[in-house]
Amino acid sequence: MSTGDNYEAAASKSATDVARFDETSGGFVTKMHHALHVTPALVPLIVLLASIAVFGLLLGSRFFSPFALTLILQQVQIVGIVAAAQSLVILTAGIDLSVGAIAVISSVVMGQFTFRYGLPAEVAVACGLAVGTLIGTINGWLVAVMKLPPFIVTLGMWQIVLAANFLYSANETIRSQEIAAEAPLLQLLGVKFNVGGAIFTLGVVFLLVLVIVLAYVLKHTAWGRHVYAVGDDPDAAELSGVNVKKTIISVYAIAGLICAFAGWALIGRIGSVSPTSGQLLNIESITAVVIGGISLFGGRGSILGTFFGALIVGVFTLGLRLAGADAQWTYLLIGVLIIAAVAVDQWIRKVAA
Repeated sequence: MSTGDNYEAAASKSATDVARFDETSGGFVTKMHHALHVTPALVPLIVLLASIAVFGLLLGSRFFSPFALTLILQQVQIVGIVAAAQSLVILTAGIDLSVGAIAVISSVVMGQFTFRYGLPAEVAVACGLAVGTLIGTINGWLVAVMKLPPFIVTLGMWQIVLAANFLYSANETIRSQEIAAEAPLLQLLGVKFNVGGAIFTLGVVFLLVLVIVLAYVLKHTAWGRHVYAVGDDPDAAELSGVNVKKTIISVYAIAGLICAFAGWALIGRIGSVSPTSGQLLNIESITAVVIGGISLFGGRGSILGTFFGALIVGVFTLGLRLAGADAQWTYLLIGVLIIAAVAVDQWIRKVAA
């Protein structure tokens, strides 16, 4: 009998069962975990809807009105734009503490280039956007090429930009009346329009468009998948052909550009160009990102979650204000939400592992 016949005879007597993995039918908790893991924005959406319902029941028509609900959007538009930039950085497992300073110095550049140097407002806006992008690119280069920790890099850049902001502007504020008379383009994103009793601004429209565009790009483009891959495991991403350095630099550069747009929107929101504005944007943006379900460890989360997180802060702020509560209750509840959001993220990651 040949070797081939021996092999066929042995194979015919071997077991025909295939390997199978035991599947445990999970209960509600398992199914909920799976849903939260697949859709990170689900938690902030539930919290947002619940908070709207609670304040709606407590305050009635004072809260449930087109004006009040769109007022929330107006209040969170700057934080929402900056938080979108912060989201991109945190998705790569980084952090950017200079986002607020970039927004403010971009607005200062726009104002100073217009009123100090006499440049057309269009050119001044373009210069402000370029400055924001440049600062973000420097951050990205230091993180990706020099291998410096993002926290240290952006903490240092925050101080540098903050000091440069005050030195360059000489701590002078350009009044809204002057801007409205000579360079109304600087206040463009503050232009209001009425839709069925709801008052929107072009800054709110920009925020909504930005969220939609980033959500699409992160989910449906190669660059978006690279961002998630770098945040999840940069070494594995490198081995799979992703240019990690280029991706990180592009993320910080785009974040800087978005922050510069936030600076433009800030002029429209407050009407003037002030070097002292936006002092809390760093903390507020991180708050929106964390409450929005984006993991501080990188690689998981969505821009929609960040948008919901910003809206949650706005709902609590307006709801408690209309209820006549002390402003400190807002900070207390937001602090509880931050800790709860991080705890939920840890639980999701632990069970997933």
